[in-house]
Amino acid sequence: MQTTNHILMIRPVDFKFNAQTAGNNKFQQASAQNDVQDQALKEFDDFVTVLRDNGIDVTVINDTLDPETPDSIFPNNWVSFHENGDIFLYPMFSENRRQERRDDILEQLGKRFNIERINDLSGYELEEIYLEGTGSMVLDRKNKICYACLSLRTDEQVLNDWCEKAGYQPVSFIANDAEGFPIYHTNVMMCIADKYAVICLDTITNPEEQKKVIQSLENTSKEIITIDLDQMNHFAGNMLQVKNKNGLSLLVMSEQAYLSLSQDQVNRLEQYNKLVYSPLNTIETNGGGSARCMLAEIHLAEK
Repeated sequence: MQTTNHILMIRPVDFKFNAQTAGNNKFQQASAQNDVQDQALKEFDDFVTVLRDNGIDVTVINDTLDPETPDSIFPNNWVSFHENGDIFLYPMFSENRRQERRDDILEQLGKRFNIERINDLSGYELEEIYLEGTGSMVLDRKNKICYACLSLRTDEQVLNDWCEKAGYQPVSFIANDAEGFPIYHTNVMMCIADKYAVICLDTITNPEEQKKVIQSLENTSKEIITIDLDQMNHFAGNMLQVKNKNGLSLLVMSEQAYLSLSQDQVNRLEQYNKLVYSPLNTIETNGGGSARCMLAEIHLAEK
């Protein structure tokens, strides 16, 4: 199944601009706000309400003040959950993000879901090479294809190791922003859904690599819905398709992302699913991530 109804989200207690990640995340900017945590918490709670009102099953777990983890609101980078009962833990670039990996979260989920194996790749941090979960990788779960733009946070060696362990075929490439700076996470420039893909092809400047990605999408019968660089900068690539309790497909994004879309893009997307969005401006500005980054999909079977 490409989509799931079960989502894990981490409620922030000390969200703020993370200087350790800002060097290679060009989406991230320190704001002049004095109430960043308060505003982020309101955005988070409102977002959860929107998701639940649309029939999505959200497990919310509170972050802790100690250790200091300003980016804990983005759990999809440190953990992923798979249909066969596998859990993967990932090597993280910044030291304070490594503290987000919490055994108690897995223990709590294990009371409701079947966990077969925990595959811990965090040892790659000792080699200073990284793979930040479904930020680094955009998964076609049905066809077992893993799309990944290589960067400081997405190392090809770790990527290939993950694909071998998880049974996926890697499709890797280089993606850059308008200034030629590497895109830090694949999930800000593309989204894979059940029958379509949203992608900023302009970031893939190598013609052969772009052709490789397009062919892979076409071979798996995905309609390609392109976004431009400006829309990507408004997080229009940072979307996630989910299902609600009634089996209805939903495409989740931020309000900023939704407002950047053209009417034609909205029409094409609405052929496949309802569009669901919520304002996340404080989180997007200070954290450099958006709606998809906040959602860790739980594909585990329930007990």
